[in-house]
Amino acid sequence: MSVENDHIKKDKLPISVPYIIGNEAAERFSFYAIRAIMPTFLVAQFFNPTANPALTTVAEAKSNELNHLFVVFAYFMPLIGGIAADWFFGKFKVILYVSLVYALGNLILAMSTHNLHAFTFGLLIIAIAAGGIKSCVSANVGDQFNTSNQHLLNKVYGWFYFSINAGSVLSTLAIPIVYHSYGPELAFGIPGILMCIATFIFWLGRKKYVRVPPSGIKKENLVSILLFAFQKAFSNRNGKTIWETVGEKFSPAAIDGAQAVLRILMIFAFTPIFWALWDQNLSEWVLQAKKLDRHIFGVELLPEQIQTFNPIFLISMIPVCTYGIFPLLKKIGLEATPLRKIGTGLFLTGASFIIIALLQESIDVGKMPSCWWQILAYLILSFAEIMVSMTCLEYAYTHSPVSMKSTMSALYLLGVAAGNLFVTYINNSIASGGFFSKYSGAAYFWLFIKIIAAFLILFVLVAKRLPEKSYIIEEKKE
Repeated sequence: MSVENDHIKKDKLPISVPYIIGNEAAERFSFYAIRAIMPTFLVAQFFNPTANPALTTVAEAKSNELNHLFVVFAYFMPLIGGIAADWFFGKFKVILYVSLVYALGNLILAMSTHNLHAFTFGLLIIAIAAGGIKSCVSANVGDQFNTSNQHLLNKVYGWFYFSINAGSVLSTLAIPIVYHSYGPELAFGIPGILMCIATFIFWLGRKKYVRVPPSGIKKENLVSILLFAFQKAFSNRNGKTIWETVGEKFSPAAIDGAQAVLRILMIFAFTPIFWALWDQNLSEWVLQAKKLDRHIFGVELLPEQIQTFNPIFLISMIPVCTYGIFPLLKKIGLEATPLRKIGTGLFLTGASFIIIALLQESIDVGKMPSCWWQILAYLILSFAEIMVSMTCLEYAYTHSPVSMKSTMSALYLLGVAAGNLFVTYINNSIASGGFFSKYSGAAYFWLFIKIIAAFLILFVLVAKRLPEKSYIIEEKKE
C-alpha cells in the first residue's frame, strides 16, 4: 500500500484484528479459568484433603501463597517479554512461541492434579507464558493500524477489552461447574484446549499481520540513563546538576523520558498496595465464599462463581463512570483528575475490605452470612479498579513521552507483581508459623485495611506536591 493511500480515511478494520481478538479471548478464558478454581482446588487436593478444621488456617495460607506467587510471575514477565519482542524477535514470534509454551503448561496442569510439585511447575510455565503474551498483544493490535484507520482504534480496543472480560465471565461461570461435576483433570484440561485454539487462531492470521521489526538494543535505554545518573550523584560534578552531567552523554529527549518515568513512579509506588488487596478477590475471597450462604434468587452458587460479579460489574460500570459520573462531577466543579481518581480508588478498596473483614468476623463466631455482602464488596472493588487501574494506564500514557510509553506500561504491571509478592510473603509467614501467623481470620483482612489506610494518607501528602507534565498535546502520533 502506498504512503498516499495510508492517508485516505477508511472505515474498515484491518483483516488481522479478528485473529488477535479471538486469540486474546481464548487466552484470557484459559488464564481466568485456572485462577477461578485454583484456590479451592489446592486446599481440597493438597493442603487439607481431609477437611480438618484444625488445618484450615495453614492450608488456606498455603493456597493463597501459591496463588499470589503465580500472579507475581505472570506480571513480572511482561517486562522480559516486551524487551524480547521490541529488541530481538518481534511481537509475532514472541506471541506465537510463548502461546505454544502456554499450552504445554496447561497440559502439565491437567496431568498433575495429584502431584503438587508437577502442578506447581505447570503453573510456573503458564505464568511465564501469560506474561510474555500480555506484554505484546495489546501493542500488536495498535501495530495493525495506520493514519487511514487509526480513528477506529478506540472501537477496536473496546472490543479487545470486552474479549478479556468476556473470557473472564465465561470461565468463572463454567469451569467451577466442570470442576465440581467432573473433577479437576477436565476442569484444568479445558483451559488447555482453549489455549491450543488461541494459538491456532493466531497462527491462522500469520500472513495478514503488520509486523513491526525488532529495533535491537537501544543505547539510550532507561536503565543506562538512570544508572549513569546514580553514578554521577556520588561523583564530582564541578558545580553541575546531576541531569546537566547526564546531558553530556545522553540526548535531551532521552533525559526527559527518564525524568518522566521518575515522576510517574512516584504515583505508581502506591499501586502495589492496591493490587495486594485487589488480587485477594480471586483467592482469599473465594475461600471465604465457601463459608457463606450462597443462595441467590433460589439458586445456590458455587464458591468459585461469586467472583464472576467482578467482571460483570466492571463492564457495566465503565460506561456509567465515563459518560455519567465523571462528566457530572466536572459540571459541578469537582473534576475527576487522575490523582483524585487514584486516591478515591485506594479509599474504596479499603472500604470493600471492611465489608470482607466484618463478614469474616461473623464467620469466625460460627455464623453463615449472606453472600450478598461479598457481592457488595465486589461492586465497590470494581469501582475502585476503574479509579486506579484504568486511570494509572491513562496517566502513564499522557505523562510520558512516546519513547517511554511502552516502558511505563511494563513498569505498571511490575506493581501488580510487587503487590502480590507482598501478599505471598505474608501468607508464607502464616503457613510457617512466622510473625504474621497471629493474623488469622478477620485479623488478616484488618491488617490490610490498616496498611492501605496508611498508604492513602501518604498518597494525599505526595500527590499535592507532585509535578505534572502532559505530553499528549505536545506530541503528534507518527
